[in-house]
Amino acid sequence: METFVYRPKGVCSQEMRFEMEGDIIRSVKIVGGCAGNLLGISRIITDKKISEVISAFEGVRCGIKPTSCPDQISKALLAYAAEHDIKVN
Repeated sequence: METFVYRPKGVCSQEMRFEMEGDIIRSVKIVGGCAGNLLGISRIITDKKISEVISAFEGVRCGIKPTSCPDQISKALLAYAAEHDIKVN
């Protein structure tokens, strides 16, 4: 397993730490943000393929903000996929 750390932009959360096994998310810990919501999201995406999560979360907005924690998760996973030559479409 590999740890991938992402620093989100434009949201309340400060760090997203993913435990990855290829294109599978094994666990996620998010620092900052709405603790209950992000814990729920982390549990939902555990053991999912990154393409599935990107498809569901990409473009989600938080109120008037142009992004959200779910959108930032999709951006993190896109960055991980690019670094590891993983196709997400």
